[in-house]
Amino acid sequence: MAQNLQRELEDIKELQILSQDATDVEKLCEKLNKSIEKEEFRIFLSGKYDQKNALLEIFSGAGGVDAQDWATMLLRMYERYCIKKGFKVQVLHQSFGEAGGPEGRIGTKSVTLEVRGSHAYGFLKNETGVHRLVRISPFNSQKLRHTSFALVEVLPEIGENESEIEIKPEDIRLETFKSSGPGGQYVNKTESAVRIIHISTGIVVACQTERMQGKNRDHAMKMLYAKLYQLKQQQRQKEIKDIKGDQISASWGNQIRSYVLHPYQMVKDLRTQVETSDTQGVLDGDLDEFISAEIKVINE
Repeated sequence: MAQNLQRELEDIKELQILSQDATDVEKLCEKLNKSIEKEEFRIFLSGKYDQKNALLEIFSGAGGVDAQDWATMLLRMYERYCIKKGFKVQVLHQSFGEAGGPEGRIGTKSVTLEVRGSHAYGFLKNETGVHRLVRISPFNSQKLRHTSFALVEVLPEIGENESEIEIKPEDIRLETFKSSGPGGQYVNKTESAVRIIHISTGIVVACQTERMQGKNRDHAMKMLYAKLYQLKQQQRQKEIKDIKGDQISASWGNQIRSYVLHPYQMVKDLRTQVETSDTQGVLDGDLDEFISAEIKVINE
C-alpha cells in the first residue's frame, strides 16, 4: 500500500511539471488524500478483534423515565448509524421501562444489539462510555430542563474457538423464560428465551430474539465470552495502573459525549473536542465525524 501512495505522489509531481492545468493536480491531490485516509483507517483498525462483529449494550442511568427514554433514543441512533454503514443490526435482548409520558412512550432499561459487518467492532468500540443528554423533559408537566445519563458498552463478538477463555459446563447456570415485549405484550407460549449466569464472576447474559432456544443460547454464549474477555482486559489494565499509577478509566463516572438540546443545540465529544450544532442529524445516526475522530485520536 505504501508503494501505491508513493506512486500517486510521483504522478502529482510529474503532472505539476508537465501540466498547466491546476485542476488536474487538485484532482490527483484529492485522490491521494483519500488513499492516505483509507490507509490510516486500515492501520488504526488493526486491533486483535477490530475486524469482528460487535455487541453494543445500552443501559439507562440516573434520570428515571427520562433516562430510559434517552436509552431508547440512543438505540435508534446506533441502529440508524449501523444501517448507513451497511451493517446488519439485530436486538438480542431488551428490558423495557414503564409506559408514560407523551404518546405512551416506553423507555428502555437495557438493550443488547448484535452488529454484523466488516470492522463493526473497530468502528464502534470507542463509543463505550457515559452519554449525557440535556433537554426539556417531555415527562415533566412544568417543562423543566432535565439531565439524563446512559452507559454504552461495546464488545467484540467472540466465538468459542476464538476465545482465550475456557468455559466449562459446570461454570455456568442456564435458565429459560418466556420472552415478552413492552407491557407484557407478545408473550411467547414456550420458554425460548435464555439467561446464562457465570457462577464465579456473577456475569449474567440473556437473549430472547430467536424462536429457537438453541439459537438464543448460542447468542448468549457469544455475549458471555465477550463479557469475560472484557473482564480480563480490565484486570490487565488494573495491573498496569498499579505499576504506572492513576489513569483515566472508561468507567460510569466519565462521560464521553454531551448532547444538549436546550437551551442551545450542541453535541460535543469531550475526548476529541469534535462538536456540531446539528443535533438532529447526530440523533438520526450521522456519527461518522465523531467516530473518525475517535479512531484517530484514541489510537495516537
